[in-house]
Formats: sequence, structure tokens, C-alpha cells
Amino acid sequence: MNRSILKLAIPNIISNITVPLLGLVDMMLMGHLSSPAYIGAIALGGTIFSVMYSFFSFMRAGTTGFTAQSVGSHDESEISYSLFRSMSIAITASLLILCLQNPIARLSFLILDGSDEVKNLAITYFYIRIWAAPANMFLYCFNGWFIGLQNTKIPMTIAIIINGFNIIFSVLFVVIFKQDVAGVALGTVIAQYCGLTTALIFLFTKYKRYLIRIKLDILLDVSKLKRFFRVNGDLMIRSILLVLTIAFFTNQSAKFGDNLLSVNMIILQSFYIFSYFTDGFAYAGEAIVGKFTGANDDVNLRKAIKCLFKWGAFITIPFTILYILFPTPFVKIISDNAAIIEAVTPYYIYMALIPIITVAAFLWDGIYIGATASKAIRNTMIISSIATFLPLWYFLTPAFGNHGLWISFLGFMLARGLSMTFMAKKNILQSVNNQ
Repeated sequence: MNRSILKLAIPNIISNITVPLLGLVDMMLMGHLSSPAYIGAIALGGTIFSVMYSFFSFMRAGTTGFTAQSVGSHDESEISYSLFRSMSIAITASLLILCLQNPIARLSFLILDGSDEVKNLAITYFYIRIWAAPANMFLYCFNGWFIGLQNTKIPMTIAIIINGFNIIFSVLFVVIFKQDVAGVALGTVIAQYCGLTTALIFLFTKYKRYLIRIKLDILLDVSKLKRFFRVNGDLMIRSILLVLTIAFFTNQSAKFGDNLLSVNMIILQSFYIFSYFTDGFAYAGEAIVGKFTGANDDVNLRKAIKCLFKWGAFITIPFTILYILFPTPFVKIISDNAAIIEAVTPYYIYMALIPIITVAAFLWDGIYIGATASKAIRNTMIISSIATFLPLWYFLTPAFGNHGLWISFLGFMLARGLSMTFMAKKNILQSVNNQ
């Protein structure tokens, strides 16, 4: 079981490492410019895309769950239609985003706080990066499908290509051509289409047998469509609430000024770095739990969950030690701004707590997605974001300022892990026994 998990997890971890690496490079490129506003601009611009894509990120998670269960039940036709149904949503989503880009921009910058300088730079970033949306939508489908097929090496290759090219082009445009935020955005657009091209090459070479003739009566089967949209609808709500919470956190950070906004975004990078390591095992959980759920194999399902949490503990310990002992070198990698380095010191405690508090939420997330326990994952997110994060923010921030904001965010992640732990027996294990 450990070998099976590691075979899936290690490529995910390698590919996920490239994501925070990209974020760090973007922060470094902006952090070494003349003003903290550049970091704030890509933080606000990135928040807009995170929120917007959250409406559609269910395509990756849902596609993984459905595909993995079809693999477990040896239903090759449904393996194909899992991809086709997601791609039909990707086409619609891409057209919708591009046609509505102006209203999206106006609404986003009406809601988001920041200085005039930050907003003006973020607007430039937005109108360039928006053209990566179609590639992003289709990559959700392909990556979810490949993971569901128990193949995480292809998404790893795609991620390395995307983030590698993104870093190269961002450095080229920012350092050589002096394009600041526009260069970072343009690098993202080019890299996303390089990734999509790679996914298509793998589809037509390695998995060509699944490119069957589409039959509308199967594609539009009412019972399968109802389950498809029910599960994906729940996952969409979960994703929206997750990203809105982070967006709200970013927006509230901006109200404390450009320096504290930069401080919070730097500490949030430590959160992302740990999450991408842990998500390597969470994605493995999606694939392997989905396969055992589809095969109705309760024994191996329980064994997989235990092994996943052992690996979670294994990676939590070194990250906690790293964040306790070496916070300042981490910050200095991102920014050499003396004001930011001084301002971040009182918040090192939250960096140290991140691995311990968040690990359970990340792992359970993958397990629930693999089991397509969408209603439960939706409800736990509602409990964590609306019933936990917002009340904590409301009562703590007026008294404790930015410290209250961080306590609220960590409370949100703790509530996610605890609520999914309490609901697991009914929604993961019993659901397999009842199939």
C-alpha cells in the first residue's frame, strides 16, 4: 500500500513543488523592485483568478473521482465519458470568462481593497493573464483525468513544463524587458498553453484508445448527468468557499496597508509550500480511494487512509522544525525590503503552526474527493468558513488586528480537519459498504 501511495504521491509532490517555486520567483521578481506595491499587485491580481477559477476547479477534482471509480469498476466507456463531460464544461467556461472579462474586472476591483498604485498595477496584470483562461480550464480536465487513471507522472510533466516556462518567461520579461507585473502575467499565459499542448500530446499518444466516438445518449444520460452535476456542484461550492476565504483574508490584509499585505502574502507562501507537499498525498488519496471505492474494497480503503495519515505525520514534523528554526532566511529569499523583514517578525508563530493545524484538512480533502463524498465535503467547508472563520474574524480582528486575522484563518483550517474527521466514518467507510 505504501508503494502504491508513493508511486502516485511522489510525482504529485514534484509537480506541486514547482507551483510554490513559481510563486516564490514571482514574489522575488516583484519584491526586489522599488515599491512593495508590486507584491501587493500580483497578490490582488492572483486573488481575482483564484476566486474566478474556483468556480470551475471542481472539474479537476470531480474528474479524478469519477475516473478513478470507473477504473476500479473496470468501466472503460465511463473512463472516456468522464473526460468528455468535463471538456464540455471547459469549453463553456472558457467562452464565458473571456466574454465577461470587463464585468469581472470592474466587480473585482470594486470589492478588493488596496492603494491606487496596487490597483492600477493589478489591472494591468489581470487583462493580460485573462487570456490563459481557456488553457487553464482544459488543464483542469486533463490533469484530473490522468490522476484518475492512476497516472500522476503526466500531470507532473505538465506542471514542470508550465512552471518551468513560466519562470523562464517571467524572468525574461521582467529582468530583460523591464515589464514588471505585465511580464509576470504574460509569462503565465505563454506557459499555460505550453502545458495544454503537452497534455494533448499525451492524450493522442498514450491514451488514444479512450478517444471513442461520442454517443449523445450516453453523454447526456440523465442519471449520470444528475450525479455528475450534483457531485461537481457540491465541489464547486466547496472550492468557492475555500478561495473566497483566502480572498477575504487577502482583502482584509490589504486594509492594514501595503507592508502588512506583503507580510501576510509572504507567510501565506509558507502555507502554500506545505499544502503542495501535502497535496501530493491528497491527490494520491483521490486516485487510490476512488479506485477502492469503485471496486467496493473496504479493506484496502481503510488501509490506504491509515497509510496516508502516517505519511502526513512524516512530512509535518520537518516542516514544523524548518518554520520554527529558519523563518528569517525564508523571508529574505522572497524580499530584501528592510521594512517588510522587520514587520514580519511578530508573525513567525503562525508560520510554525501552519503544518500541524492544516495537515488533516489537506489529506481528508483528497480522501473525500476520491470517494465522491461531495455533500459532506461541501458541508464541512460551510462549517469551517461561514460558521468558524467569519465569527472568529468578526470578534478577534477589532481587538488583535492582524494577529486576529491569522488566528481566524488557522481556526478555519483546524475546523476543516476536525469536521471531516468526525464525518469520515459515515461518509467514507459506510458509503463503500452500502454500494
